Amino acid sequence: MAEHGAHITTASVVDDQPSIFEVVAQDSLMSAVRPALQHVVKVLAESNPAHFGFFWRWFDEIFTLLDLLLQQHYLSKTSASFSENFYGLKRIVMGDQHKLQRLASAGLPKQQFMKSIMFLVLLPYLKVKLEKLVSSLREEDEYSIHPPSSRWKRFYRAFLAAYPFVNMAWEGWFLVQQLRYILGKAQHHSPLLRLAGVRLGRLTVQDIQALEHKPAEASMMQLPAGSIGEKIKSALKKAVGGVALSLSTGLSVGVFFLQFLEWWYSSENQETIKSLTALPTPPPPVHLDYNSDSPLLPKMKTVCPLCRKNRVNDTVLATSGYVFCYRCVFNYVRSHQACPITGYPTEVQHLIKLYSPEN
Repeated sequence: MAEHGAHITTASVVDDQPSIFEVVAQDSLMSAVRPALQHVVKVLAESNPAHFGFFWRWFDEIFTLLDLLLQQHYLSKTSASFSENFYGLKRIVMGDQHKLQRLASAGLPKQQFMKSIMFLVLLPYLKVKLEKLVSSLREEDEYSIHPPSSRWKRFYRAFLAAYPFVNMAWEGWFLVQQLRYILGKAQHHSPLLRLAGVRLGRLTVQDIQALEHKPAEASMMQLPAGSIGEKIKSALKKAVGGVALSLSTGLSVGVFFLQFLEWWYSSENQETIKSLTALPTPPPPVHLDYNSDSPLLPKMKTVCPLCRKNRVNDTVLATSGYVFCYRCVFNYVRSHQACPITGYPTEVQHLIKLYSPEN
């Protein structure tokens, strides 16, 4: 048990396996980037639909394309996805011995590279589209667009009924794999890594040195292109690499800001935010010393406290709740700007006419 518990916080000396906290943190990094960018695009589209509406309508496709460029750049240059490289991790091909591991700067082999791209980019895109499809089908089912006896309606109702169980099985698969990883029974915290034929490991000193020297070596080894086709190919490669590098730099800088926003708008932090931003509660009005036996109040409830006669055109003061004749209270409030009984500050607009059933 002590060995299993030690695996939770420390990596194995033999295979340099990262802790569960590191792998979960890198998983949550990219899941926080998408909704943040989606919110920014939504605000821009609402403020200027003519210019930014296109980005909102095709957000999933644009994000997937940018994600493809980003992950392709990191997988080929660092043998890791953007979030894995951010936390100092790399992908190691299964079966590689510890002494014969490829350097991170060498990139992944083609087979593992294509599988990693598929699971990092294509699978999340399909999952988002499936969730939107389920949401739209639920709306159709709620508003009964199809006839009750429609074969299509019976099909998608069965699909809607089965989807929660399929999704639960999918999430449960990941949970079981993470528990096995915590207990040291598995080398992968995610089943997708196993399907891709890789596992995660920490960057070594040799990896870091190779990654630092690789840009300089690449610039020195650049040869002038001969044919026009080679020039175009080189220019396109530089453009794609520049876009991916710009995305990675922007995300690296913005990730701290996103994590701050995630903390700021978290439900646990809402009470703190309210206490910092809420206006102070105004003090209650000063009450004068009075009671029901006060000489200002007549014993008859139909008598006006000011003229001591039966009320005419009953009018209540919204600030205190006492009822007077309209003429009496109007003249008093206009002269004194206060309630005759309680002394509360009162204006003429606080007079409310009362209508009895007899009237």
